[in-house]
Amino acid sequence: MGVHEVENYFKEREVKKDIIFLGESSATVPLAAKALGVEEARIAKTLAFNGKDESLVIVARGTAKIDNSKYKAVFGTKAKMMSFDETFEKTGHPVGGVCPFGLPKDIAIYLDESLKEYESVYPAAGGNHTAVEITISELENLTGGKWIDVCK
Repeated sequence: MGVHEVENYFKEREVKKDIIFLGESSATVPLAAKALGVEEARIAKTLAFNGKDESLVIVARGTAKIDNSKYKAVFGTKAKMMSFDETFEKTGHPVGGVCPFGLPKDIAIYLDESLKEYESVYPAAGGNHTAVEITISELENLTGGKWIDVCK
C-alpha cells in the first residue's frame, strides 16, 4: 500500500512523475531534506487531521507550523491530528509517507499558502523512503486541493 497507490494515481492521470526512492529515511522533514539535499522548507509535509465533519490533510511548507487560531477560524474546531494507526487506516499511507496523492475520496485536501514561496516542493510519495518533486501548479492541479492559510 502507499507507493503503489501513488504510482497508480499518476498513471491514471497520465502524469509523468518519477518517484524518488531514497536509500535513507525521509519520514521527517529534517530527514527528507537531508536525503534529498534541499532546504527543509522545500519539503511539502502532509499533515492528517480529524476535522469537525471530515477527515482532511493539509500540505504545508516543511518549516511551517499549524496556527491553532487560524485553523479554528477555517475549520470551526480545534486542530486534532490523527493518531499513528488512524493515519494509515484513513489515508492508506504510513506516517512519514503521507502525501496528497492516492488518498481515499473521502479525505479532503488543503494546500497551505506557505507552499507558494517555492516553484517546486518535495512531498512524500506514499512511503517513508520516497519523495517526488512537483511544481506548486502541478500540486494544485493534481490534487484539486483548496488553498487555505492556517500556518505561522
